Amino acid sequence: MKSKKKSIWEKPFFSSKIKSDSVKMPEMLLGYFIGPFGALLASGIFTSILQNYFTDVLKLNLTFLTTLQLVSTIFIVISNLVVGQLIERTKTMAGKARPWILLSALTLSVASVLMFIVPFEGTAKMVWVAIAYNLFYAVAYPIYNTANSTLIPLSTRNSKQRGALASFTNVAGLGVMGAGSMVFPVLVSFALKEDQNLWFMAMLAIAVFSALTIYLQYMFTRERVTEELEKKGAEEEGKGAAPSLATQLKAVVSEKTWWIVMFFYVGFQWSGAMKNGSMSYYCKWVLDNSFFGTADAWGASQSLLSIMGAVPMALAAIAVVPLCNKYGKRIVCMGGMLLGAAGGVVAIIGNGQIVPVAIGVGLKCLGSAPACYMILALLADVIDHIEYKSRIRTDGLTMSIYSSIMVAGTPICNSIFSAVLGMSGYDQNVDVAMGIAGQTAAAQTAISASYIWVETIAYVICAVLILFFTIEKKLPEEQAAIAARKKA
Repeated sequence: MKSKKKSIWEKPFFSSKIKSDSVKMPEMLLGYFIGPFGALLASGIFTSILQNYFTDVLKLNLTFLTTLQLVSTIFIVISNLVVGQLIERTKTMAGKARPWILLSALTLSVASVLMFIVPFEGTAKMVWVAIAYNLFYAVAYPIYNTANSTLIPLSTRNSKQRGALASFTNVAGLGVMGAGSMVFPVLVSFALKEDQNLWFMAMLAIAVFSALTIYLQYMFTRERVTEELEKKGAEEEGKGAAPSLATQLKAVVSEKTWWIVMFFYVGFQWSGAMKNGSMSYYCKWVLDNSFFGTADAWGASQSLLSIMGAVPMALAAIAVVPLCNKYGKRIVCMGGMLLGAAGGVVAIIGNGQIVPVAIGVGLKCLGSAPACYMILALLADVIDHIEYKSRIRTDGLTMSIYSSIMVAGTPICNSIFSAVLGMSGYDQNVDVAMGIAGQTAAAQTAISASYIWVETIAYVICAVLILFFTIEKKLPEEQAAIAARKKA
């Protein structure tokens, strides 16, 4: 008698190494830190320096950039929604999100280098950049980011373990932002400069690293909730047809805490995207770089500000989860936002002097840590709450919208920033060695507002919003009711 042929997902190259029913350190470290760090590294670099590459290396027209980034946002949002529904309807032995993680090892790594080839000039150059930009932001990145975000609520129903996984994933995200804003600007200012061949070689190395770490993430993750729903055989929650998009939409839009978290994240993420996109400009044209002895040491200044932001956030990673377990995610996130706003005020008062600005940035980043680390855990709690009320899972839709907000933030805010630069009289051809004397007062004010003021105001609004997130206390009872419903 012939033995049954194994599924491709059961073969060693595709079979998960995680066998435990409880989340343990290898899964946290390899699946939710190292994997996402490599996958998101190119995005972290793009967030910090891509706008600068477009304007100061490729010398692309600011009007073209504004148009490209705004139009691309439409494709980005549509793509994220489509990917979310594809994930919702994927049924394999590997789960529904993990196969898309595996696919992104190819798509994300390839797409991340195309913007740095640019073999044409004139109109053809703009066409190439537009296509490459959308292949990354509207195809490759949504595939990875939506699947990666969906893994958190599917990994386990244990709220504390989900909080830890969310913290690891977001530490990885912050790590790549640090690499993009600390290490890469120094590499650019001292080595890559305006040499496109060097830019390409650097990004090619990052793409290979990304492919390897994404595969590592795939191998060291597991979808326990997906497995549970399949075993229980609840037709509306994992077996048979997935809930329709209309059914999922009705479930999420009728839940106020879902709206609270989404608006909170829009304010938090988009203000951060505005800050990140304008950071290199702030360090070039507003910050007094004489601290490092020369006006064109902007890369060193940017690294210093990034370090001042990264160190408090790294230290906070140790304390955020215990604090949230003791006082609740709502209180800790609200307090963090208020502290971040106070840091923004300090940076504004600093008026371009590197010491007070660095202190303000450090406080602002320390305050942002709880929201950074806990946003996926907050969303996972909302998804369970919606499941309790409506009896359906909305992982795919919720995480595709979350991913849309994350991915669309960079092009939307960069397009706004490009328009602001154009209206303020920003000169792309000024020698960076001129320092703060190189741009007009209007341009410097616009850059300062984009880098500091926008995020400071957003943090105050986010603090008020999260005050109304009140589902945490009842969540254990609701999860117990879900489990009892399945047994019945």
